[in-house]
Amino acid sequence: MMNDALHRLLLDNLTTAVLLLDAELRLQYMNPAAEMLLAVSGQRNHGQFISELFTESAEALAALRQAVSQAHPFTKREATLTSLNGHSLTVDYAVTPIPARRETLLLLEIHPRDRLLRITKEEAQLSKQETTKLLVRGLAHEIKNPLGGIRGAAQLLSRELHEPSLRDYTDVIIEEADRLRNLVDRMLGSNKLPSLAMTNIHEVLERVCSLVDLESQGCITLVRDYDPSIPDVLIDREQMIQAVLNIVRNAMQALASQSDLHLGRITLRTRTLRQFTIGHTRHRLVCKVEIIDNGPGIPPELQDTIFYPMVSGRADGTGLGLAITQNIISQHQGLIECESHPGHTVFALFLPLEQGV
Repeated sequence: MMNDALHRLLLDNLTTAVLLLDAELRLQYMNPAAEMLLAVSGQRNHGQFISELFTESAEALAALRQAVSQAHPFTKREATLTSLNGHSLTVDYAVTPIPARRETLLLLEIHPRDRLLRITKEEAQLSKQETTKLLVRGLAHEIKNPLGGIRGAAQLLSRELHEPSLRDYTDVIIEEADRLRNLVDRMLGSNKLPSLAMTNIHEVLERVCSLVDLESQGCITLVRDYDPSIPDVLIDREQMIQAVLNIVRNAMQALASQSDLHLGRITLRTRTLRQFTIGHTRHRLVCKVEIIDNGPGIPPELQDTIFYPMVSGRADGTGLGLAITQNIISQHQGLIECESHPGHTVFALFLPLEQGV
């Protein structure tokens, strides 16, 4: 009995999700890590068939039955499980047959991969962002120096010209130099540090909604899916309005390219996440803001570069909106992600809810 109690104590405190199935693939045991991963109760689901806990594929079910009949262990990498609440989980799992007195039991060890894959993707994104910043800063320096010289020379030349018609040419040079300088400044982003204050994130979203409603003249359906329990966030209100507005305007422009604008829908959703990692910091509580549209989606060839300056899917786009948004979110120690396919595009903003941002 002492050994049984010790074994259960060890299993109950493992961070690896562990399930024990009988020969008919019915649940006999599930440790707390598995309960948390699959969002089910082991005690309540004792004796349930495995497909009533999560689903994968008919081939996976056949492989489990084969493991029972042939006592053959196997491992599967980056499998996609669908939990009872409809969430998809990317996992690695190992299946080990255990001969018992009356039947062969199956031990399933499940290792979630979503968090590791997301962290890897996030680190690559942050690395690209830093590389882009260095490139843009170097390029801006090389552009602004000669622009200043061109503008100054045009001003001096204008003073020497007595013909008003000739000054029109120098005025064009000065105006174009100023336009290029403003474009470079926008590429660099604001050097102003955010003015942080505790703010209700829904006030930000409602302000964006009112602006979008006016711009679209009510043609686009705005859906609000808010979690009212989210506490105030330490943010710069004006900067955050700009960040969200850039994304929503992109969604509006994507929806405007469709034949019937009235079918367009933009959803603003807020939720809280626990124990979420941003960069190298694990936060106890994070605010997640999702901007979802049912437009045509982002072309696959642009999805890895949409946060780069001057990258745009529109002929008349500057490609600066998302770059500015990413810069604002980064200044708030947050994270922005995008997932897109035709009919469903999601931009997700993650903002720490701790006071010491």
